[in-house]
Amino acid sequence: MHHNKIRLNHYLSNAGISSRRKADELIQSGAIEVNGKPICKLGTIIHTNDIVTFHGSKIKIQNKIYILLNKPRGFITTTKDPFNRKTVMNLIPNFSKYKIFPVGRLDYSTTGVLLLTNDGFLAEKLTHPKYNVKKIYHVSLNKEIKNEDLDKIRKGKIYLKEGKVKVIFVNKSHSKNQIKIGLYIGWNRIIKRIFKKLDYQVIQLDRINFGGLSKKNIKTGNWCFLNQKEVKNIIK
Repeated sequence: MHHNKIRLNHYLSNAGISSRRKADELIQSGAIEVNGKPICKLGTIIHTNDIVTFHGSKIKIQNKIYILLNKPRGFITTTKDPFNRKTVMNLIPNFSKYKIFPVGRLDYSTTGVLLLTNDGFLAEKLTHPKYNVKKIYHVSLNKEIKNEDLDKIRKGKIYLKEGKVKVIFVNKSHSKNQIKIGLYIGWNRIIKRIFKKLDYQVIQLDRINFGGLSKKNIKTGNWCFLNQKEVKNIIK
């Protein structure tokens, strides 16, 4: 495809308006106009110089930004919070014009690797189960875990409401009540639920790796930019 022609849904996700899937719904709803005419047909290809408007305001393709944050405790993973709690957006300076959002969620008290971007296409890939994005967590429990319980996790004998829990690995870490666990599943609160099922409480949860991105030398609460190459490595 010629470089200055682009599918309209791709253009919208590149502009940070929405993911590609949602972009199709927007197009069908007639909210998008190209050069002053409503376009409702899916798969429409436009020219990058065309004037695209959404509810009357002009949209532009933005520079892609990828930020790797080492999330501290006490922040929620959303762009806005109705209750005015601190969100991860408070930790990165003013990128609001780039419409950056966090990819996936880490609970309020969970720390570690979090990706923020305005790339809707990448975000969708990273959160879709079929791409098998690997996540590694360091877990502190309220008591030492029994070897037979570790075996249950390892052998896939834990069932939650979504089904059987498959992990890549699970091992004891530095001290008796610390565990390192790797999995592809992205179910909500998955780690806490696995251990709760076996009657342990997660005291601290730290995501040390997400799709090959590690916290490297980033202190808690700090962040760095990722380049295209690092981002491409996440989805092989």
